Amino acid sequence: MSAPRPSRRPRRPASPRSTPQPDTTGPMRLQRFLAAAGLGSRRHCEEYISAGRVTIDGEIVTELGTQVDPGQQAVAFDGERLRLEHKQYFALNKPVGFLCTHSDPRGRRNVTELFPAKGARLFAVGRLDEMSEGLLIVTNDGDLGNKLAHPRYRIDRTYLVQVAGHPERSVLQELERGMYFPEGKFQAQSVRPVKKQGKSTFLEIRLREGRNREIRRMLARIGHKVMKLQRVGFGPVRLGKLQPGEYRELRPAEVNALRELVQKTSAPRTKPSPGPRRRK
Repeated sequence: MSAPRPSRRPRRPASPRSTPQPDTTGPMRLQRFLAAAGLGSRRHCEEYISAGRVTIDGEIVTELGTQVDPGQQAVAFDGERLRLEHKQYFALNKPVGFLCTHSDPRGRRNVTELFPAKGARLFAVGRLDEMSEGLLIVTNDGDLGNKLAHPRYRIDRTYLVQVAGHPERSVLQELERGMYFPEGKFQAQSVRPVKKQGKSTFLEIRLREGRNREIRRMLARIGHKVMKLQRVGFGPVRLGKLQPGEYRELRPAEVNALRELVQKTSAPRTKPSPGPRRRK
């Protein structure tokens, strides 16, 4: 495998004019501030608080939901003062052999190592397993990143998968009907044969959840081994011509489209108001 390389496109720092920024002014919950400061998802930030690793004005805080005013109070993580970072959003073509987790006891490489060491605290939205490649959203916006990865928002994930053999359409429909595993029901939104290549077939598979090795396990059950698995789409964002190890900044329209996806899903449903009653 060739060494990963940064994008050929110049990497310019994002600016408030080009990249839409979330509202993080005034008092807010502590875990929201930590996520906005780039420590990771809110769930991870809650774990940091409960573990006593966060202080406000020098005092350890372990109560979730504590309010903090970043303009008036000093928040620190493991003794290091935190400040709100300018939000950055990237599309990365993850190479095979890289992990999406924050740390690995075996010392395997993390996708954030593909970015400059001196920069924002970045993390990957969701996961691709070590042997998979393709599109990952990488950001320091913990609030948006947590929502995009959460199953309740059902963001479309599109994959191009090369499998051994030539599966019949009737067999592929089993993936669309769904099948049960110990974690629950695994189900593809759609499966479409793209082309045949020798003794293999390329499939386009669309999911709305990213469970552990979901595609590999479903295809193994119907008797077709995965030879290559590449994510090519995440919501409105497409992999395009990025080579393994390359990345680019998301366009403002892409960031706005991602925000709109989670806002639509989380918006409360309102009952239609009854029309005027007729007089009898």
